Amino acid sequence: MRKNPMMNVKNASTFAKDKQKYSIKDTWGKLLKYCKPYLVAIIIALTCVIGGKILAILAPDKLSDMTAEISVGLSGNMNFDAILNIALILVLFYAGSIVLTYVESLIMAILAQKVSKKMRTDISKKINKLPLKYYDNHNIGDTLSRVTNDVDTIGQTLSQSIGMLVSSVVLFLGSLTMMFITNWILAVVAICATLIGFFAMALVMSRSQKYFTAQQEYLGKLNGHIEETYAGHNVIKAYNAEDKMNKQFDEYNGKLYTCAWKSQFLSGLMMPFMSFIGNFGYVAVCVAGAILTLNGVIGFEVIVAFMIYIRLFTQPLSQIAQAFSSLQQTTAASYRVFEFLSEEEIEDETSKNVRLSTTSGNIDFKNVKFGYNSEKTIINDFSISIKSGQKVAIVGPTGAGKTTMVNLLMRFYEIDGGQILIDGVPIKDLSRENVHNLFCMVLQDTWLFEGSIKDNIKFNNPNITDEEIVKACKAVGVHHFIQTLANGYDTILNEEANISVGQKQLLTIARAMIQNAPMLILDEATSSVDTRTEILIQKAMDKLMQGRTSIIIAHRLSTIKNADLILVMKDGDIIESGNHKELLKQKGFYAELYNSQFEEN
Repeated sequence: MRKNPMMNVKNASTFAKDKQKYSIKDTWGKLLKYCKPYLVAIIIALTCVIGGKILAILAPDKLSDMTAEISVGLSGNMNFDAILNIALILVLFYAGSIVLTYVESLIMAILAQKVSKKMRTDISKKINKLPLKYYDNHNIGDTLSRVTNDVDTIGQTLSQSIGMLVSSVVLFLGSLTMMFITNWILAVVAICATLIGFFAMALVMSRSQKYFTAQQEYLGKLNGHIEETYAGHNVIKAYNAEDKMNKQFDEYNGKLYTCAWKSQFLSGLMMPFMSFIGNFGYVAVCVAGAILTLNGVIGFEVIVAFMIYIRLFTQPLSQIAQAFSSLQQTTAASYRVFEFLSEEEIEDETSKNVRLSTTSGNIDFKNVKFGYNSEKTIINDFSISIKSGQKVAIVGPTGAGKTTMVNLLMRFYEIDGGQILIDGVPIKDLSRENVHNLFCMVLQDTWLFEGSIKDNIKFNNPNITDEEIVKACKAVGVHHFIQTLANGYDTILNEEANISVGQKQLLTIARAMIQNAPMLILDEATSSVDTRTEILIQKAMDKLMQGRTSIIIAHRLSTIKNADLILVMKDGDIIESGNHKELLKQKGFYAELYNSQFEEN
């Protein structure tokens, strides 16, 4: 059962307290390490952006030379050749800056998409490597948010903010250097006027990080709530729970809104504030330059160059502020992605050499103990031997541990004690893939993907022929229904396909028959079909079970009368065992269950 997204709701300050240290240092270390395969491309891109900005920084110096030539020419002969040469150099500088900047943008855009693709691929692979207990305790919508929203945030930062930050730093330092070379007095005036901007940016950065972190967290929680609401909309309507779900949505939406506007407000303050500081520095330089010119300290050409330099000097401040705002959000997104990728995986089984290609179907449970958590044991001391070809039914009240035993047999979970053996081989010595290949399985919850009926039935068995598919569908009694559909076996199963829950279950049973594994597990396989269809399926299953070891979990006791062995479970232990007639004669728990169902029917 998934964790309710309403649990463990934290406020922004709690998120910051728990994650700030990790998110700032370790997360960026992981992200840089993640981008290591693209290090050469990153270096080329950053070299391009640095080169482009250097050309842009050198251009005003040439413009100053042009102004000086023009000033000299106004009082005498105009040297048009010199002016033309300088103008040509200026054109080359600006054109080169544009080309290098474009190349950097193109490289970073491609790199960002490759990193995002790799990250999504790694998350997809990670999903298949996580144990089922992870999904018992984590919300699906939050996991999906990490694949979509968080990865997209990282990709946008790589394609835009990194290049912007580097170019801004280069532009800032380069223009600062050129200002000191041109005139140190005006440079000091510009620095004093803009120095306050750095302190303002640092102050805002320190206060806004926690809100960016909380924003990503609540976005994941909101997605999880929406996913659950959408999946259970029929139940919500049936219980008139719309108001309750809306209140939960409003709570998440409100928290997300609060974190989002605070983070955006604080980060948004930086750009207009930096713009004001830049304009203030521009005015200060104009006034100081005018005074120096009147006193004959500098010439007019110095003021012309400095007007451009002061713009180049102040412009990066707002860009740096914007880039850091994006980096803060990326820090939170990266933390969530790497947190997921660092989750404990199931055991690597590539070193296991033991393999069962065929099996006679003998299954032994020896003193099996298990609990979904260390605090509570579900299966206490389960022992049973199932012989080859036996049809074994497991019955008992809800929560007795019936499905748990099947999950342990399939190695969906690892046992805490004891052994489970197939033909005398402990399943822990076999790979999970090998164990799964030995069973065909039909669950109570149907799962069909968007695709044709034919593709759903031969799922992961591409060599299955159309004749085998038709034969299996006839065996479970669904062939006639498929023939009534417009496209028959090529009908696409999607939201528009009008197929009942019972018909979906029939298709999953046909899928199990196609697999033709030596052992069979039916977990409430007929619970979604009517009595008449159940009888037809039961006959088909009897044929399917011939010569195969079969384990059936059933609440309808009438469906397991012909079982060779019936195990009655309660509180994780077997309290009765035998066939149908033997258990009725005992007049114990099974007889009580059977008679209660008989009376109800």
